[in-house]
Amino acid sequence: MDVQSRRLCTPMNSMNERWPVGEIEQESMARPCVHHALIEQGKLDLVHVQADEIRVKGRSMIAWMGLAMMVSTRLWLGGVVSLTRDTTLADRLLQQVRACCQAACALLICTDGWAAYPNSIKRAFRDKVKETAGRGRACLRVWSPLCLATVIKRTEKKRVVEVTRKMTLGGLDQAIRLLHASHGGTVLNTAFIERLNGTMRERLAALTRKCRHAARRLEALSSGMYLIGCTYNLCWPHHELSKATQMGFACTPAMASGLTNHIWSVGELFTYKLAPAPWVEPKRRGRPRTRPWPEPKMPKRPRGRPRKTPLSTFTV
Repeated sequence: MDVQSRRLCTPMNSMNERWPVGEIEQESMARPCVHHALIEQGKLDLVHVQADEIRVKGRSMIAWMGLAMMVSTRLWLGGVVSLTRDTTLADRLLQQVRACCQAACALLICTDGWAAYPNSIKRAFRDKVKETAGRGRACLRVWSPLCLATVIKRTEKKRVVEVTRKMTLGGLDQAIRLLHASHGGTVLNTAFIERLNGTMRERLAALTRKCRHAARRLEALSSGMYLIGCTYNLCWPHHELSKATQMGFACTPAMASGLTNHIWSVGELFTYKLAPAPWVEPKRRGRPRTRPWPEPKMPKRPRGRPRKTPLSTFTV
């Protein structure tokens, strides 16, 4: 039995450290394309988004994994893996969230106290607005219904002793309305993205804190993140969404978001067919041609100097 058939016959609950990293990376190579084709289409009314980072301890390296999710449907919106926890990581993560969101809609984003988040969110959620008539550059304006909340936790002896909540952008009344509309609790929090962090650490073997199979390359870590994220969205019914107070039936985050109408199998995810990109005529280099193209039926003109005497029919 080949690798693909063996993996499709493997039960879902056995996707753990027994999978070699090379095979996981090979089979997960197309999962970012599936995620982009299904989720990053700008059709979701996100309402409430939470973002956070995971510190990954690998072999001879420390990596950071940024994650973002939609609170109302528990949909994983995207993730970024980087060796540094800097502004570039936040920008890339928020650009993925921007690709999933409808244009200029009311949105609440809850994050921790990392200083890179506010400016990255403002850069991601802004549009060009022409404020003056005539010639001139359009201004970049942040969405007016955008709200940004920061939740800072102070710990002592590994226990949370104080939680500070503040509004970095927007009004508190509008943020509370969006919080209630998304069923994301009664106060500003980051509990849902922290729960997703725990799910990622549980299901991806390289993220466990003490293990013998730590990540050595960012490519394998990114492939594993997309593998777990896509199966989380499409293949595994969510416990909270399946309750009678929510959907009332076995439901995945993608089903709750209206992206699909059934629970996908792992085999369906691996064999999902993507439409090829539209063909674009390559740009021609050099000067444009002034002479017309020769007719295909016309014989080519002989090159070189014509012979004065014909060739002999006999060879000596």
